[in-house]
Amino acid sequence: MLHDPHAFAASDTALAPTLADADTDTEADPVDGGCPPPPRARRGAGERLVDALRAVAPSAVLVAREETPWASITFSGSRHRFTLAFTGPDAIAEGEALIATLPDHEFTVPGRLVADATIVAASHAQLPTPSLEVVAEILLLDDN
Repeated sequence: MLHDPHAFAASDTALAPTLADADTDTEADPVDGGCPPPPRARRGAGERLVDALRAVAPSAVLVAREETPWASITFSGSRHRFTLAFTGPDAIAEGEALIATLPDHEFTVPGRLVADATIVAASHAQLPTPSLEVVAEILLLDDN
């Protein structure tokens, strides 16, 4: 079936605008094609947990991060493993403070509860520069 653009009655044309009725003075922006900006990517629990760790240990360098789904019969969530590097005497002191306080630290991660936070490994090196590497595991439970 072909569409006849003149088939609308005069009173119906106001209710059924066409592309010809669009304002022809405005053109699409050639840079973005006239499209709205893309939506920002949603930050997941892992990224928010990294931010929370950075607040506790700002001089830490994130060397590696792993995230694995976790579930029990009553809860679901994810286990996060972070490898953090601290270089220099001040940063090492900060890393040692993290080791001491992480298990009792109150994290704020929207929509999640921290069920467990532990240090699973720590290693010091003196050469070529004093450094500390810390591996932490944090279990996040979905708060729903």
